[in-house]
Amino acid sequence: MRKAIYPGTFDPITLGHLDIIKRASTLVDQLEVVIMRNPNKSNSDFSVEERLEMISSVIQEFNNVTVSAQTGLTVEYAKVSGASILIRGIRAVMDYEYELQQATANMVLAPNIETVFLLTRPQYSFLSSSVVKQIAQNKGDLTPFVPSQVKEFIEKKYR
Repeated sequence: MRKAIYPGTFDPITLGHLDIIKRASTLVDQLEVVIMRNPNKSNSDFSVEERLEMISSVIQEFNNVTVSAQTGLTVEYAKVSGASILIRGIRAVMDYEYELQQATANMVLAPNIETVFLLTRPQYSFLSSSVVKQIAQNKGDLTPFVPSQVKEFIEKKYR
């Protein structure tokens, strides 16, 4: 069985994230979306529990996708969970430079775990959780950016 993890903060999950989940789920037997606490992104608007709820609501259609929340190094969690693949989305060159550094460090820490980069579809290349939060805070229409279940959740949060 080939297992992958797709780590991120998902604060909140976007249509871009969901697209990566859909595509990655076809490449592996089991995909675990993992909310990782990133010390560089310490100002999350949504609690871990809220993010778990949002992600759970959008992955129900996939029988091989689960979600969890973890701390520590992603590659160490991958080892413990039995994952042999880390999934990462790449939006632009700036993402690639950061992700290349992370993937290279992970290769040193765990040579048996591969990082697979999935290019973001062009319509999501600008999309980030930060953009979604900014739109929500200013009462903009979130429809083009997040799944409908998540849109309702975010709108309640910012009312």
